[in-house]
Amino acid sequence: MRTPWLAVLLASLGAPLTAQQPDTQLIREARTASNRAIAAHDANALAAFWMEDYHITPSTSAMLAGREANRALFAELFQSRPDVIYVRTADSVTVNVPWAVAAEQGHWNGQWTADGTRIRVGGSYYAQWRKINGRWLIQAEVFVPTWCEGGAYCRQRPQ
Repeated sequence: MRTPWLAVLLASLGAPLTAQQPDTQLIREARTASNRAIAAHDANALAAFWMEDYHITPSTSAMLAGREANRALFAELFQSRPDVIYVRTADSVTVNVPWAVAAEQGHWNGQWTADGTRIRVGGSYYAQWRKINGRWLIQAEVFVPTWCEGGAYCRQRPQ
């Protein structure tokens, strides 16, 4: 009796998904912990989730490279916006187990007060994770703002 091609295809798709489940959970837990670091305004704890050569394209479209440069930027942001918070929520995490790399796609939102006005901004994001010495770290992130509410900040892309 021949095995139907669809059954073979479905069986082959199931194996990698099962293999990636523990790593997917570790990445989701790391994302939750990084959100807690932002809520606590702890730039050092946040930077611990990044590779040394971490790259980010934030919602302002400025690009910044390096863990230390980004840590310093967040420390400055936490000082200048004392009530700032960002929350990133993964919609999907896909792991390539043999290559020790993962893709995270999701949505994000941020808020803070500027000149007495509550600013709210958010959109989509994409992150590339790499497993190094058994630990998942973020190599790169891109944050695309798809909406903004409140004040002059939202009238044009910040410089």
